[in-house]
Amino acid sequence: MKIKWFGHACFLLNSGGVKVLTDPFDRSVGYEIPDVTVDLITESHQHFDHNAHNLIRGRFELIKDAGHEEFKGIKIDGIKAFHDEHSGRERGSIIIFKFGFPEGLNVVHCGDLGHLLDESQKKALGQVDILLIPVGGKFTIDAEKAKKVIDSLKPKVVIPMHYKTKYLAFDLAPVNDFLKLFSSYENVGKEWEVNAKTIEALDRTVKVFNV
Repeated sequence: MKIKWFGHACFLLNSGGVKVLTDPFDRSVGYEIPDVTVDLITESHQHFDHNAHNLIRGRFELIKDAGHEEFKGIKIDGIKAFHDEHSGRERGSIIIFKFGFPEGLNVVHCGDLGHLLDESQKKALGQVDILLIPVGGKFTIDAEKAKKVIDSLKPKVVIPMHYKTKYLAFDLAPVNDFLKLFSSYENVGKEWEVNAKTIEALDRTVKVFNV
């Protein structure tokens, strides 16, 4: 699998030539619109910085609801959660997407998660190999709450997202607030490749992407 970060909560997951794009943003967010043709787009919720599938090229399938789907061998589970700590009363609900790829990797995209996970959500997620998690606070969990979610799920790899960079047009906490909670991390550049064998020995290993 190859993973590429376009900024904010938007990733390209390329497994066996099947290309999945998560949470595409519009131009007001500050990042370049992804110049890719994809097979599937998932949207964790319908805010402008997560639902701009109309700006993406190609004839793709779109999943924006909770539930179970299968697409070209990928098992996709959408698990309901909230955008805030008050059962969605402030910012509504979101969907956490778990992708079970045929190559044997489970990837979880937390969207704009705003709270710690309850037991039913943790059970629904099960084994997590790669966790894409917001860390910038304000509209989502912050660095310290993200660390608690990570410790509860025990993923092999953690990829932070949804934090302040020089491109982002609005204010969030920078990724350094999150990274200081870990003894080490690796900057992997714009794209990172992994498989079920190479990930096996890892435990909550943090990978930081560039845009």
